Amino acid sequence: MTTKYKEAGVDIDLGDKCSALAYNAAKTTFSSRKNLIGEPIKMDGGFTGLLDFGDFYLVQNNDGVGTKVQIGEYINKFDTLGYDLLAMVTDDAICIGAEVISISNTIDINKVNPNIIEPLMNGLAKACIEQKVVIPGGEIAELGGVVTGLIWNATAIGIVEKNKIINGSEIKEGDSIIGLKSAGFRSNGFSLVRYILREHFGEDWYNQKFDDMHTWGEITLTPSIIYHNALLNLIGRYKEERKYNFKGIAHITGGGIPGNLIRILKNKKLGAILDNLPQPHASMLTLQDMATIRDDEAYRAWNMGMGMAIVVDKKENEKILAALKKENLNCQIIGEVTNSGKIEILSQGYFEKGQSIIF
Repeated sequence: MTTKYKEAGVDIDLGDKCSALAYNAAKTTFSSRKNLIGEPIKMDGGFTGLLDFGDFYLVQNNDGVGTKVQIGEYINKFDTLGYDLLAMVTDDAICIGAEVISISNTIDINKVNPNIIEPLMNGLAKACIEQKVVIPGGEIAELGGVVTGLIWNATAIGIVEKNKIINGSEIKEGDSIIGLKSAGFRSNGFSLVRYILREHFGEDWYNQKFDDMHTWGEITLTPSIIYHNALLNLIGRYKEERKYNFKGIAHITGGGIPGNLIRILKNKKLGAILDNLPQPHASMLTLQDMATIRDDEAYRAWNMGMGMAIVVDKKENEKILAALKKENLNCQIIGEVTNSGKIEILSQGYFEKGQSIIF
């Protein structure tokens, strides 16, 4: 019997529907800033919001670490979750070429505890310093009776010059797609991860051995790679010349590779064939085996080993790959853009490896 993400309490299709409803409501506010500073720019399917500030766009987006924070609570380790929080918002903003300047964050917690707050915030500060991002403010809300553990979200503010925005308009059939490998699950799909492990091992799943060196709690808490700063070094910060031509960037978050890559292709009715994807992490393949998670379900629930997809001109493949590797990013050509309007992958998953799956 196969396991579906819905059984863990998450319906991806319903989530997409609700996201569309929320965005449609948000768009009704756009006209209120017509001809004023900060007039919004409509960008359906984008990873961040754009506000017109004359010579540049102000960028704003929000996200959180989701239920990954519960794993930190289980094993009493909070110092790496700041990397996950920062990755979720800065790596959305970099998809249009924006440099994130600051983030604010909100911690909703059952009861304030310095032994939790201090490592959370120290870890976030460390990640922000590495990414050249500041934290000008935030909020800690004690919500006993409403929140049983804690919820951690952030809002990022960034900036991008109008002539340097990456919006997918230059993408064409035959362009190459480069994949940036992930370190683990990042901050998506954890409801399914926890469901599988709880069903398999019981409530104490996080203390069970994954291998000779790590428990399942440690493996699933692996912090996210933050791509933002490394990519800025290649595409140029504010007022710097564009160094390499990235035609489109997709952050592989909820919805997986097919759900996010199509966001930068569908406006031009393009698709992709991904016939050289990286092998998913051993933890993902093991979970597939444990609960009979079919490959199409896994590729929508998890990143399956890839945290970013970048579209470039095929003639620039080697130059851009070399530049990415110089930034210590593990990367490879994973496929190319097609005119199909669909995402086709040659699966590297547990059950259908080597088979074509069309989304």
